[in-house]
Amino acid sequence: MIHTEAIEKAKDHFAKLLQEQLLRVDQIKAGDTWVDYSKLHPLIIGVVGGDGIGPYITEQAVRVLRYILADEIAAGLVELRDIPGLDIESRVKVMKALPEDVLAALKECHVILKGPLTTPKKGDRWPNLESANVSMRRELDLFANVRPVKVPEKGIDWIFYRENTEGEYVLGSKGYNVTDDLAVDFKVITTPGAERIVRLAFEYAKKNGIKKVSAVTKANVIKATDGKFLETARRVAKEYPDIVFDDWFVDIMAAKLVDEKRRKDFKVIVLPNLYGDILTDEAAEFQGGVGTAGSANIGKRYAMFEAIHGSAPRMVEEGRAIYADPASMMRASVMLLRHIGFVSHAARMEKALDICGQLERKVVLTGRSDGATGAQFADYVLRTLQDLKP
Repeated sequence: MIHTEAIEKAKDHFAKLLQEQLLRVDQIKAGDTWVDYSKLHPLIIGVVGGDGIGPYITEQAVRVLRYILADEIAAGLVELRDIPGLDIESRVKVMKALPEDVLAALKECHVILKGPLTTPKKGDRWPNLESANVSMRRELDLFANVRPVKVPEKGIDWIFYRENTEGEYVLGSKGYNVTDDLAVDFKVITTPGAERIVRLAFEYAKKNGIKKVSAVTKANVIKATDGKFLETARRVAKEYPDIVFDDWFVDIMAAKLVDEKRRKDFKVIVLPNLYGDILTDEAAEFQGGVGTAGSANIGKRYAMFEAIHGSAPRMVEEGRAIYADPASMMRASVMLLRHIGFVSHAARMEKALDICGQLERKVVLTGRSDGATGAQFADYVLRTLQDLKP
């Protein structure tokens, strides 16, 4: 049977998506210039609590952030500003992944500290809204997701540069059911989108004296999109002759990250969106799990810092939200401080987190009542910071 009508409708749907993506390519090429945070007075840090366990862990991270920025806040150099309206209930009420008033408020900030947000999935009680995270990354053009993983005793010192605005995620809510038996989703890789994330990874390596960058794709199977990403990476790599470049397939890279002999060889890893999402969760397990890991979402004009895990609704339903580990949001705060130029503040906070989370571990979180609460862990971090004089 030839489904002529269904095919024509699918073609119309696809044509609209192509038009949108070609316009996005033009916008990437036009681009913004990089912001100079030293010239912003006050520098506004927007705080999005999120939903699920988000408000609980964000509150504890902000306690620590306010302590370490106390002098700058008192002098009017830094402002922490709450941005409401991104919890799942508020988004469903207006049926928008990113309500216009919230987006406008976010654009008045310079950097954002964001708690986890619930993304509806098929079969749950929420309407099938697009991911608010994906929408924010797209609307603020936060093209680079940067996730460090460091476990010195295991020889692990990785930093992942995950492309943040393309891949399967950019059109994740715009797949199409051609018939009852055929569903199609879309993956998008553009030359300028791939080039800017690869170049950012190489620039980081160059500035930090790192001699190796690895690209991850599945270009042997996904030939058009992954092939474009790999082709772009190889071209950019030629501009950095002092840095060794190699490439890996995502399945083999997943295996090598757990290979004690090989994993020490990796330093800077650049990869498309979906592969980056998966591999950074795997990598985070080496330093204590996704609850301990923060990430940065970097654009030329805006930047957002967040935990890499989700909103853990089950913990809320079971009454365990107060036991959620806020270390991920605190690690995200460290990245935020470093990004805006408060390097010594960042180093002090990072050292305190290393002491509390990996070295001393006098306060242990289990996610349940047999462990500490998030507030008790924050108290521990604050006491440690007091001992680490500036």
